[in-house]
Amino acid sequence: MSRFDTLFNSLKAKNEGAFVPFVTLCDPDFNRSVEIIETMIAKGADALELGLPFSDPLLDGPVIQAANKRALDAGYSTNACFELIAQIRNKYPEIPIGLLLCANLIFVPSAETFFHRCQQAGVDAVLIADLPVLAAEEFTPVAKKYGIQPVFICPPNADENTIQRIVQLTEGYTYLVSRAGVTSAENQAHASNLDSLVESLKKANSAPILQGFGIATPEQVREALRLGADGAISGSAIVKIIERNLDDQANLLKELAEFVASMKSATKSK
Repeated sequence: MSRFDTLFNSLKAKNEGAFVPFVTLCDPDFNRSVEIIETMIAKGADALELGLPFSDPLLDGPVIQAANKRALDAGYSTNACFELIAQIRNKYPEIPIGLLLCANLIFVPSAETFFHRCQQAGVDAVLIADLPVLAAEEFTPVAKKYGIQPVFICPPNADENTIQRIVQLTEGYTYLVSRAGVTSAENQAHASNLDSLVESLKKANSAPILQGFGIATPEQVREALRLGADGAISGSAIVKIIERNLDDQANLLKELAEFVASMKSATKSK
């Protein structure tokens, strides 16, 4: 089984949901990024969703856009990000690692090169934010060739045909978007039909569902689990902690530890 499969089986046995934090790699720099990720793991992160710095991130709101800019302005490339991932994988051999990125980061080196590097670094899954499920054949065969699980987004307006295709193609986990728009910790409004989407995905035997976008409090984690999701992803709320502590790494890690611990604790009241 893959690391994601093993994780969800383990959590199901414990009647827990998954808490998955997102950060942009090398934000604000390589060494601090390592400390950030290690802190999240120590405080209960079940898996990691990591972003590669990119000049034109599509789904990201201002907070994560700024994180991308900080990493790029500091001179960190995709090469540095893969080095960082390999370092984390070496220290934490069991934790599932997913990447969330834009297709251009795969096009430029080629899908063969990119997914091979993912395999070498220890990546488990890749979600390409700007790859429509109808164009999945562009990348999924190459991803699978290198043992990388392809992940697709289920948007709030997904119809039955889209849901069926997502279920057929997605492995590892299904990313359920809470609402239309871009990522934001402030915009916490969620689509009114999430319960029916979860029901449809589960009826079609989807990969475990992680709900993302606007997840910034423990109560929102609990609500995602009540809706039937298998866990929640939080990104902007975490990146805001990084942003407001750029000059104080010790306080950054303290705030981050408290936040991750509280979010993970909410998954145990499923």
